[in-house]
Amino acid sequence: MAAFHTTDELDPGQRLLVRIDVNAPIEDGEVQSTRRFERHAESIRELLDAGHALAIMAHQGRPGRDTFTGLEQHAFILSDLVGEEIEYVPSTFGEEAVEAIADLEPNPDAASAGAEDAAGDADTTGEAILLENVRMTDGELPEEPPEVKAQTEFVRTLAKAFDGYVNDGYSVAHRSHASIVGFPEVMDSYAGPVMADEYEYNTSVERREFDGDVTMVLGGTKAEDVIAAMDHLEDTVDTFLLGGVVGELFLRARGHPVGHDLEDGPDLYDENYEKNEDLIADVLDRFGDRIETPVDLAYEDENGERAEHAVVDVEEKTVSYMDIGHETVEAYRPIVEDSAAVLVKGALGVFEDERFSYGTVEVLRAAGESDAFCVVGGGDTARTVPMYDLDPAGFDHLSIAGGAYLQALTGEGLVGVDALERAAERMDG
Repeated sequence: MAAFHTTDELDPGQRLLVRIDVNAPIEDGEVQSTRRFERHAESIRELLDAGHALAIMAHQGRPGRDTFTGLEQHAFILSDLVGEEIEYVPSTFGEEAVEAIADLEPNPDAASAGAEDAAGDADTTGEAILLENVRMTDGELPEEPPEVKAQTEFVRTLAKAFDGYVNDGYSVAHRSHASIVGFPEVMDSYAGPVMADEYEYNTSVERREFDGDVTMVLGGTKAEDVIAAMDHLEDTVDTFLLGGVVGELFLRARGHPVGHDLEDGPDLYDENYEKNEDLIADVLDRFGDRIETPVDLAYEDENGERAEHAVVDVEEKTVSYMDIGHETVEAYRPIVEDSAAVLVKGALGVFEDERFSYGTVEVLRAAGESDAFCVVGGGDTARTVPMYDLDPAGFDHLSIAGGAYLQALTGEGLVGVDALERAAERMDG
């Protein structure tokens, strides 16, 4: 486990500045997914039941994009999920925010009231507000060293108003932004429940010992990410099962006429392959038969229906492949079922389209119904589980992290975790 302090160590009734990640897809100005909200609502509920007063920070989108909005609707969603009003404050560290923070009332006696009573009685819990989108704040962006972020007016203004800082946003822990790395430089700092949980599971495969084979399912579009993960876990993983764009690129390296761009298709393959051709060849040479590639691929026929080609029958790529085929699933299924641990990073096809969800869904189903220790993550891949009614109880962990999850798999440190560890050293010293 990382050497950081967690919120379990806090005395009741503290004033806390809390960073979460409820960044969500937005269409027509409306939030389209509450998956991250649901996880963080549990953390907020737990902190409120301990009588803490919370000023919550989060972001939505990036400047210049359509998804870059204020957080008023985010406050409504969180309030509904937490079961208690979380007031939206359209400021981060301006006068309005400072006044709202000053009005927050912790309740040190909340814990003695009991969690069951506290959950239904506002008088026995702390209070919470949600500050405006931190990426609208001077000093939050761009990425800079923690010591630089610690000197921003944003950090200097808010730090003195709280007893401690809580980072519950593992999924943004790879970003060196003020709300992630600045506050831990100058405040007592703690990992929230989501942060601690995500860190534990997303680094678990290389830290644990398993009585049997470890299998890694790798999909998505970026060959360099897949190769970095394979390199880092070379001594841990026994078998790599490939799909998606990456699966086609590896098939191309094995001499099959796939993994190419089409004139009327997306530019996903040629540049990707040219940039990584030597790396792919090296990995195939070193790992040999530990790497399983698709034996058939699915595409959309002239009637708009799913159809499949056996890879050995493809003489020239003339269609866009959207999923691994049924024979590939049947080849992958027993490998997954017989594994002691399964780690999933990336989808094996365009699972958002039900016609091409089969590969991702059925491999996940096999993992979830097996006895294997199973962690699923990598962008939106974990979304497949609720989208296709797979039983979440079959998986040990469904990560809400994308970039941070990938960095954990490739062995890169996370600046947000490093910041919490430095804070712990300072606090202990």
